[in-house]
Amino acid sequence: MPKTVADVMSHNPVVVKPETPLQEAIKILAERRISGLPVVDNDGKLLGIISETDLMWQETGVTPPAYIMFLDSVIYLQNPAVYERDLHKALGQTVGEVMSKNPVTVSPEKSVKQAAQLMHDRNVHRLPVLDDAGQVIGILTRGDIIRAMANS
Repeated sequence: MPKTVADVMSHNPVVVKPETPLQEAIKILAERRISGLPVVDNDGKLLGIISETDLMWQETGVTPPAYIMFLDSVIYLQNPAVYERDLHKALGQTVGEVMSKNPVTVSPEKSVKQAAQLMHDRNVHRLPVLDDAGQVIGILTRGDIIRAMANS
């Protein structure tokens, strides 16, 4: 019988709230040697995910979008909305300001193979596992899948 996400996921993952200070989230990631944390509301419902990638903006800063001036008008060569989003991440002080919204998720009854395919197709490193009520009950990482492959 194929293994399910529930068989190999990490149960009861560490979660943070949107109002959690960034420094606290950074400390959790470093101390626990994990690369991402689900962000939940007071009812435990998933709002987003904060990952090492989201935090890199804090160190690297943001480059304004290239533009040209033409007849006293500014014409952006890249989408300025992307710059605004990245700037917000670089200047954010709380998890909610920096997190990625609408993360890819998986249900516990999906097969490990389906979850692995989803991770590959969407290029994500972790999948929050949600129950029917939208509560975070686990997290599935690429490492979990590799360990499951090694044990089978």
